[in-house]
Amino acid sequence: ERISRMAFDISMKRQKKLCSVDKANILETSRLWRSVVNRVAKEYPEVELSHLYVDNAAMQLVRNPRQFDVIVTENMFGDILSDEASMITGSIGMLPSASLRTGNFGMYEPIHGSAPDIAGQDKANPIATILSTAMMLRYTFALETEALAIENAVISVLDAGWRTGDIMSAGMRPIGTKEMGTLIASAI
Repeated sequence: ERISRMAFDISMKRQKKLCSVDKANILETSRLWRSVVNRVAKEYPEVELSHLYVDNAAMQLVRNPRQFDVIVTENMFGDILSDEASMITGSIGMLPSASLRTGNFGMYEPIHGSAPDIAGQDKANPIATILSTAMMLRYTFALETEALAIENAVISVLDAGWRTGDIMSAGMRPIGTKEMGTLIASAI
């Protein structure tokens, strides 16, 4: 119930659109999940709630990602969908994450983990870590202006064509971890 409530609370601060992902046609635990989400939804009549089975959600995420604003799901499905979503952005190095709980507490980190294979080589994309900081400012400290400043700085650096190796493409300008971080910090 707390997970559902948190998702609805976040939806209320965004576009008031929430998609719950489960496998209620097969799994008993997903049927319970769906019933809890539907029960909590009654407390948030302003939020447009939809339900998708995880296999359809995976397809829809690739086919039309803009249809989603907030997705709520259990851990296993969330792990799979977030890795899939990283490919929409071009790299797992682009996606921040938050494990939230009530009371404005959370743990913020990039979804990619520590990347020990490229540690110390100035190759890692710092954007997911930087955007995780923006999420922390927004959801834990209610500093929306500061979070937007970070997000806009990331956008401006990317719009200028700067890229780490994982998101490099023809016509873009290659840089390493440190320079990407410096450019984003300077753009704030």
